Amino acid sequence: MRQKTFQRRSALALLTATVLGVGLPALAQGKITRIVVAFPSGGPVDFVARAIGEQLGKELGHQVIVENKAGANGAIAAEYVARSAPDGQTLWLTSVGAVAINPPLYDKLPYDPVRDLAPVSLVVNNVELLVVNATNPANTGAEFVANARQQSKGATMASSGIGSVPHLAMELLADATQAKLLHVPYKGAAPAITDVVAGHVDGFFGDIPGLIGFVKAGKLKPIGIAAAKRHPLLPEVKTFDEMGIKGVDSDNWYALFASKATPAADIERLNGAVRRTLGNEAVAAKLMASGAVPAASSPVELATLLRNDTAKWARVIKAKNIKPE
Repeated sequence: MRQKTFQRRSALALLTATVLGVGLPALAQGKITRIVVAFPSGGPVDFVARAIGEQLGKELGHQVIVENKAGANGAIAAEYVARSAPDGQTLWLTSVGAVAINPPLYDKLPYDPVRDLAPVSLVVNNVELLVVNATNPANTGAEFVANARQQSKGATMASSGIGSVPHLAMELLADATQAKLLHVPYKGAAPAITDVVAGHVDGFFGDIPGLIGFVKAGKLKPIGIAAAKRHPLLPEVKTFDEMGIKGVDSDNWYALFASKATPAADIERLNGAVRRTLGNEAVAAKLMASGAVPAASSPVELATLLRNDTAKWARVIKAKNIKPE
């Protein structure tokens, strides 16, 4: 009788623990890590956050959720993370613009990436792809430049806005070739792409995840990769370096940052979890299929990348006297 009573009580205790999440080793109940995204749901950064979220939660041993805090060119999300508790449970997944381009572009920012944020890990590389309308006669970036030189008005180049990665990639191409390229800024990548598809603008530099669907549908023609090597989804598209055009290297990478005061041990723990997450075959395959290349790094490597890219884009912004809208 005592044995049966003990068994019933044990079963009830196990059921209670399961419901309440007490004493279970699989997931630490009540603990949540937030990945803050500075863009609305459905965008490319949001996609990457959600692609890694579930597996990252398994690696950390507790739930990971994605929070979208869009606005102010990333400043809202950056401030939120910078002011969060330094416990490694609030992370900012950001593209290169908010951490490496905004500081030299804007005179005043409510955050400083170096002072206020701690690098955790690079997550993906998103190299820029030059695309043109499907009927454009150019089949390579070199031909596009040659055609621009033959026209007195040059070529028109769309971007997602002044100071955006597509805009700065265009400036790199203009500097490298001395071709006349007329910048046509839009409010976002979507309307820019629409006008290139329609043939209203000659070309556009953009992240491969945002362009691959148009390329596969035959609506846009890929003619150049702004990176050191070709992209696995577009192995036939040459890099600008292969075409003899040097210095056109633009990567809109995404990376994770935490509050600056987060202990080094927590940063290392997070870094290890991110590495294991990106090493997961299902996660890596999902990212690669979108065109984003998984690319984990150490915190020190990310800090070096941030410093180098900030200096690189600052030089372009200063040389071209680029002012924000």
